[in-house]
Amino acid sequence: MIVKILRSLAAFTALAGVVAAAMPAQADTFRPGWRFAPPPGITMTTGKPQHALALQGNGYVSPIYLRQVVPYSTSESRGTIIVDTQSHFLYLVLGDGRALRYGIGVARSGFEWKGSHRVTRKAEWPSWTPPAEMRKRQPGLPAFMEGGPNNPLGARALYLGSTLYRIHGTNEPWSIGQNVSSGCIRMTNEDVIDLYGRVQVSARVVVR
Repeated sequence: MIVKILRSLAAFTALAGVVAAAMPAQADTFRPGWRFAPPPGITMTTGKPQHALALQGNGYVSPIYLRQVVPYSTSESRGTIIVDTQSHFLYLVLGDGRALRYGIGVARSGFEWKGSHRVTRKAEWPSWTPPAEMRKRQPGLPAFMEGGPNNPLGARALYLGSTLYRIHGTNEPWSIGQNVSSGCIRMTNEDVIDLYGRVQVSARVVVR
Protein backbone atom coordinates (compact mmCIF):
# COMPACT_ATOMS: atom_id res chain seq x y z
CA MET A 1 0.00 0.00 0.00
CA ILE A 2 2.78 2.39 0.97
CA VAL A 3 4.64 1.50 -2.23
CA LYS A 4 1.57 2.40 -4.34
CA ILE A 5 1.21 5.76 -2.56
CA LEU A 6 4.89 6.58 -3.10
CA ARG A 7 4.60 5.65 -6.79
CA SER A 8 1.52 7.90 -7.16
CA LEU A 9 3.31 10.81 -5.49
CA ALA A 10 6.31 10.36 -7.76
CA ALA A 11 4.09 10.33 -10.84
CA PHE A 12 2.24 13.46 -9.68
CA THR A 13 5.52 15.27 -9.02
CA ALA A 14 6.81 14.40 -12.48
CA LEU A 15 3.57 15.59 -14.11
CA ALA A 16 3.68 18.87 -12.18
CA GLY A 17 7.22 19.44 -13.40
CA VAL A 18 6.18 18.92 -17.02
CA VAL A 19 3.24 21.35 -16.67
CA ALA A 20 5.40 23.98 -14.98
CA ALA A 21 8.02 23.72 -17.72
CA ALA A 22 5.36 24.20 -20.39
CA MET A 23 3.91 27.33 -18.78
CA PRO A 24 5.40 30.79 -19.47
CA ALA A 25 7.46 32.39 -16.73
CA GLN A 26 5.51 34.53 -14.28
CA ALA A 27 7.48 37.61 -15.32
CA ASP A 28 6.08 37.21 -18.85
CA THR A 29 2.51 36.61 -17.72
CA PHE A 30 1.95 39.04 -14.87
CA ARG A 31 4.05 42.08 -15.68
CA PRO A 32 2.85 45.33 -14.09
CA GLY A 33 0.95 47.66 -16.39
CA TRP A 34 -2.08 46.95 -18.54
CA ARG A 35 -2.91 44.18 -20.98
CA PHE A 36 -5.62 44.49 -23.61
CA ALA A 37 -7.05 42.16 -26.20
CA PRO A 38 -8.15 43.70 -29.52
CA PRO A 39 -11.78 43.42 -30.64
CA PRO A 40 -12.74 40.09 -32.26
CA GLY A 41 -11.38 39.74 -35.78
CA ILE A 42 -8.91 42.61 -35.37
CA THR A 43 -5.15 42.27 -35.36
CA MET A 44 -2.94 44.69 -33.46
CA THR A 45 0.16 46.44 -34.80
CA THR A 46 2.47 49.09 -33.34
CA GLY A 47 3.15 50.45 -36.83
CA LYS A 48 0.89 51.99 -39.45
CA PRO A 49 -2.08 49.67 -40.18
CA GLN A 50 -1.88 48.06 -43.61
CA HIS A 51 -5.54 47.08 -43.88
CA ALA A 52 -8.95 47.83 -42.37
CA LEU A 53 -8.78 44.96 -39.87
CA ALA A 54 -5.53 46.16 -38.30
CA LEU A 55 -5.46 48.36 -35.22
CA GLN A 56 -2.52 50.52 -34.16
CA GLY A 57 -1.82 50.09 -30.47
CA ASN A 58 -0.14 48.03 -27.78
CA GLY A 59 -1.51 44.82 -26.31
CA TYR A 60 0.72 45.62 -23.37
CA VAL A 61 0.95 49.20 -22.11
CA SER A 62 4.08 50.04 -20.12
CA PRO A 63 3.68 50.86 -16.41
CA ILE A 64 5.40 54.20 -17.04
CA TYR A 65 2.01 55.38 -18.32
CA LEU A 66 0.26 54.62 -15.03
CA ARG A 67 -0.93 57.71 -13.12
CA GLN A 68 1.71 58.82 -10.60
CA VAL A 69 3.16 61.84 -8.79
CA VAL A 70 6.60 62.72 -10.13
CA PRO A 71 9.23 65.44 -9.59
CA TYR A 72 8.59 68.19 -12.14
CA SER A 73 10.28 71.56 -12.46
CA THR A 74 8.30 74.25 -14.28
CA SER A 75 7.56 77.95 -14.16
CA GLU A 76 3.88 77.25 -14.83
CA SER A 77 1.50 77.82 -11.92
CA ARG A 78 -0.27 75.15 -9.92
CA GLY A 79 -3.29 73.71 -11.73
CA THR A 80 -1.77 74.12 -15.21
CA ILE A 81 -1.95 71.16 -17.57
CA ILE A 82 1.19 70.53 -19.62
CA VAL A 83 1.03 68.04 -22.49
CA ASP A 84 4.35 66.55 -23.60
CA THR A 85 3.42 65.01 -26.94
CA GLN A 86 6.87 63.56 -27.59
CA SER A 87 6.90 61.56 -24.35
CA HIS A 88 3.15 60.78 -24.32
CA PHE A 89 2.70 62.32 -20.89
CA LEU A 90 0.23 64.84 -19.50
CA TYR A 91 1.30 66.70 -16.36
CA LEU A 92 -0.99 68.43 -13.90
CA VAL A 93 1.22 70.88 -12.01
CA LEU A 94 0.88 70.42 -8.24
CA GLY A 95 3.48 72.97 -7.15
CA ASP A 96 6.51 72.47 -4.91
CA GLY A 97 8.40 70.80 -7.75
CA ARG A 98 5.84 68.05 -8.28
CA ALA A 99 3.24 67.09 -10.87
CA LEU A 100 0.66 64.37 -11.36
CA ARG A 101 1.65 62.52 -14.52
CA TYR A 102 -0.71 60.59 -16.79
CA GLY A 103 -0.04 58.47 -19.87
CA ILE A 104 -1.75 59.72 -23.03
CA GLY A 105 -2.29 59.04 -26.72
CA VAL A 106 -1.55 61.95 -29.07
CA ALA A 107 -1.95 63.09 -32.67
CA ARG A 108 -0.72 60.91 -35.50
CA SER A 109 1.61 62.21 -38.19
CA GLY A 110 0.17 65.23 -40.01
CA PHE A 111 -2.20 66.20 -37.20
CA GLU A 112 0.30 67.42 -34.59
CA TRP A 113 -0.09 70.86 -33.05
CA LYS A 114 1.37 72.98 -30.26
CA GLY A 115 0.12 75.98 -28.33
CA SER A 116 -1.70 77.10 -25.22
CA HIS A 117 -5.42 77.38 -24.49
CA ARG A 118 -7.82 77.47 -21.58
CA VAL A 119 -10.32 74.83 -20.62
CA THR A 120 -13.59 76.39 -21.76
CA ARG A 121 -15.97 73.55 -20.98
CA LYS A 122 -16.16 70.23 -19.17
CA ALA A 123 -18.54 67.39 -20.00
CA GLU A 124 -19.39 64.01 -18.52
CA TRP A 125 -19.98 61.21 -21.04
CA PRO A 126 -19.88 63.76 -23.88
CA SER A 127 -21.65 63.32 -27.18
CA TRP A 128 -19.60 63.48 -30.37
CA THR A 129 -20.21 65.26 -33.67
CA PRO A 130 -17.33 64.32 -36.01
CA PRO A 131 -16.13 67.35 -38.05
CA ALA A 132 -16.90 67.35 -41.77
CA GLU A 133 -13.21 66.92 -42.60
CA MET A 134 -13.01 63.79 -40.47
CA ARG A 135 -16.17 62.32 -42.02
CA LYS A 136 -14.71 62.95 -45.45
CA ARG A 137 -11.58 61.00 -44.47
CA GLN A 138 -13.63 58.26 -42.79
CA PRO A 139 -16.99 57.98 -44.61
CA GLY A 140 -18.29 55.36 -42.19
CA LEU A 141 -18.44 57.74 -39.25
CA PRO A 142 -21.87 58.79 -37.94
CA ALA A 143 -23.00 62.42 -38.11
CA PHE A 144 -23.65 62.32 -34.36
CA MET A 145 -23.07 59.90 -31.51
CA GLU A 146 -24.63 60.04 -28.05
CA GLY A 147 -22.34 59.86 -25.04
CA GLY A 148 -21.72 56.46 -23.51
CA PRO A 149 -19.22 53.59 -23.24
CA ASN A 150 -19.04 53.14 -27.03
CA ASN A 151 -18.37 56.82 -27.72
CA PRO A 152 -14.74 57.53 -28.75
CA LEU A 153 -14.62 60.52 -26.38
CA GLY A 154 -14.97 58.23 -23.40
CA ALA A 155 -16.14 59.15 -19.92
CA ARG A 156 -15.12 62.82 -19.72
CA ALA A 157 -13.94 65.66 -21.95
CA LEU A 158 -12.17 68.96 -21.38
CA TYR A 159 -12.71 71.36 -24.29
CA LEU A 160 -9.77 73.59 -25.26
CA GLY A 161 -10.47 77.19 -26.19
CA SER A 162 -12.48 77.62 -29.39
CA THR A 163 -10.66 74.73 -31.08
CA LEU A 164 -12.04 71.31 -32.01
CA TYR A 165 -9.46 69.72 -29.72
CA ARG A 166 -10.23 68.08 -26.40
CA ILE A 167 -8.58 66.15 -23.64
CA HIS A 168 -10.87 63.15 -23.36
CA GLY A 169 -11.26 59.51 -22.41
CA THR A 170 -11.24 56.63 -24.83
CA ASN A 171 -12.85 53.27 -25.50
CA GLU A 172 -9.48 52.17 -26.97
CA PRO A 173 -7.21 52.09 -23.90
CA TRP A 174 -4.57 50.15 -25.81
CA SER A 175 -3.82 53.36 -27.76
CA ILE A 176 -2.19 55.04 -24.75
CA GLY A 177 1.45 55.75 -25.58
CA GLN A 178 0.66 55.92 -29.31
CA ASN A 179 0.33 58.60 -32.01
CA VAL A 180 -3.18 57.79 -33.20
CA SER A 181 -5.60 60.72 -32.89
CA SER A 182 -6.65 63.56 -35.17
CA GLY A 183 -5.26 66.10 -32.71
CA CYS A 184 -7.09 65.39 -29.46
CA ILE A 185 -5.34 64.16 -26.34
CA ARG A 186 -6.72 60.85 -25.15
CA MET A 187 -6.48 59.21 -21.73
CA THR A 188 -7.89 56.08 -20.17
CA ASN A 189 -11.38 56.64 -18.79
CA GLU A 190 -10.09 56.12 -15.25
CA ASP A 191 -7.43 58.80 -15.71
CA VAL A 192 -9.65 61.36 -17.42
CA ILE A 193 -12.23 61.00 -14.64
CA ASP A 194 -9.47 61.69 -12.13
CA LEU A 195 -8.19 64.72 -14.07
CA TYR A 196 -11.72 66.02 -14.61
CA GLY A 197 -12.26 66.17 -10.87
CA ARG A 198 -9.06 68.14 -10.30
CA VAL A 199 -9.26 70.73 -13.11
CA GLN A 200 -11.39 73.85 -13.21
CA VAL A 201 -12.88 75.60 -16.22
CA SER A 202 -10.38 78.34 -17.29
CA ALA A 203 -7.38 76.17 -16.35
CA ARG A 204 -4.40 76.83 -18.61
CA VAL A 205 -3.36 74.02 -20.99
CA VAL A 206 0.07 74.02 -22.68
CA VAL A 207 0.70 71.55 -25.51
CA ARG A 208 4.35 71.05 -26.43
